This record gives sequence, C-alpha cells and structure tokens, in this order.
Amino acid sequence: MAITTQSDSLQSVDADIPSNYSRLIARELGLSARGLPRLLRNTDVDVTQLLKDESRLTATQQIQILRNALDLSGKPEFGLRLGRRLTPATHGVMGFVANSSPDLYTALQAVHTFLPTRASFIQVNLQNTEDYLECVVSFQVAMDNDVERCLADTVIKAFFEIGEFIVGRPLYESEVHFPHPAPVYQDMYREYLPGKVYFDCNHFKLKLAMELCRKPNASANHESYHLAFQQCESMLARLQNPEPDYRTRLQKMMLSRPPGTLSEDEAAASLFMSKRTLARKLKKENSSFRKIRDEVLSRQAASYLCESQLSVEATATLLNYHDTASFRRAFKRWFGQTPDQYRQRTGT
Repeated sequence: MAITTQSDSLQSVDADIPSNYSRLIARELGLSARGLPRLLRNTDVDVTQLLKDESRLTATQQIQILRNALDLSGKPEFGLRLGRRLTPATHGVMGFVANSSPDLYTALQAVHTFLPTRASFIQVNLQNTEDYLECVVSFQVAMDNDVERCLADTVIKAFFEIGEFIVGRPLYESEVHFPHPAPVYQDMYREYLPGKVYFDCNHFKLKLAMELCRKPNASANHESYHLAFQQCESMLARLQNPEPDYRTRLQKMMLSRPPGTLSEDEAAASLFMSKRTLARKLKKENSSFRKIRDEVLSRQAASYLCESQLSVEATATLLNYHDTASFRRAFKRWFGQTPDQYRQRTGT
C-alpha cells in the first residue's frame, strides 16, 4: 500500500529522527540482521546506516519504516506494543531531562521543549487549567490512516511510560482522546492504557489531573539525577566519533541508561548479534563488557565524589549498587583506595 505524503514539504525536511527508534521497531518484530532489509524497503536506507548510532532518518523514511513494520507484524495493535519499548531511556537527553524533573508537569514541559530534537514532525502543545493538563499532539505530515493510528498508539504509550516512571505507578486518573474511530482491537487498549480512552475525538490528546502532574518524582533523589544528567551529557560529548568502535558504542549505550543497568544480553540484542559475537568483537579491541562497564561506573563515581557533597551511600545508590559495601569494594578495586580516602586526597 502506498503512503500518502506531502512530498514537496517532506523533501526539504532534514533527517532529524534518531535511528534507534527503528532499531527498537526491528527488535519488537524479532528481526535478525538478515531480516532488516524487509523493514527498510522503499526507504533508501541500508542496513549499515540503520545500525550506526549517529544515523538519523527523515520523516518520510520513518513513516515508511512504520508502514513496513505494520505490514510485517500482521498485528493492527503493533503501535501499542512498540510504545511499551519507548521507556524514558530511549529518548536520549530528552529522556534524561524528563527523568530528572521534579514532577510530571515539568517532565511533560521537557517533552514539549525537546521533542523537536528527536522528531520535528511531531508537535506537543500543553494546555493547562487549574485542575487539568492537556497534552495535545499533532503530526505535521500526512500518512495513511492505519499508519497514523499506529503512530498515535506508539506516541501515547510512550507518554505513559514517562508518566509512570515519574509518578511511580499507573496513571489511572488519565483520559486519552483519539481522533481515529475505535479499531477492531479496541478492547486491548485497557491492557496498555490504565485510564479512560475515547475515540472519534476532535483532537489527539492526553488529559491528566493537575494534582497528579504535581506529585513529586518518585524515582530518585533529584540532586542525584541532576548530577547524573550533567555527567552523562559531558561524557557523551567526549564520545563523538563518526565511526565508533564497539567499546565506544557500548559506552554510549551505558550512558544513555540509568547507571549500571545495561546488561550484556541487552547490549548484544541492541547490536543485532549474539552475546558471544559481541564478546569476540570486544576481545579484538582488547576490551570486554565488564571492563567497559567498570570504566563508565568508575568515572561517574569519581565525578560524584569530587564534584558534589553526596555521601558515599548516596553515590552507591545512584550507581545502582544494592548495598554500600559492594560499592566500596568495587571502588577500591578501581582506584586502590576507599571512597573516603579518594575524597580526602582530592580535597572535597
């Protein structure tokens, strides 16, 4: 089925959509590297380009990939399934800003501000009253009705992933207003969206009680998240490389997620290879997953101890150590001294 597009306007739009979203689409479809050409059909994007961390796609290419994915999946509810993968960590710096926000209202303001850095053809406008906040979403390009419905499902589920991360529970006090008619899978929405869902509405929007939006971020200490954002932003800036090796690619993956949470299995899956293949490629670079993980965590630990007044216990929690003793042992292995000794030597 052909895509209905506004070709004149789209051709002038620069590629601004990170390719990691399309790699997530491929993972949701369960595609191996050999199956990726089917996802990229009619896009002028090759597999090598898709797998580059720095590559970006145009709106036309992204919509075609979504069209292909919908056809390949054979599941009209594919957008909801895909949206479940779009956790805050998948949105780069925008996700960090949302994670570090003091409440859901501020996080949604960050999405409104920074979404153009991720997908300029999607616009989010916030309209608030004393009692409610409405996030009104619009797509600035035309597409087939089923693709637009799929994209709307994906976007709204991504909103819920951010909201539930901030609030710490499902957003029962929500209303979703879809412009499309109720689809054949309408009963499945309750599995993905905890609030009320309406169809055939005038606008595509998410409506939330302002009381919910003002609840404090339940995820972590705000100072810690702010420091993590600053540190990761600085480290990511130093990792710019047009042809990164696997060590660099893993560093970027680790820095785009909460500290210490990326598993070797997940890293290999993101690169469309087995864990054994990844280990072999890293060995050729005289590295390993554990070595890279230690490099990233040790730099972050040293930065937090030198640049803040965070306690050793708070630093251990920030770096996702389950207990302070484990963090102290790891720190001594990295630096040959305890965190307290390190802090005294650096004068902080």
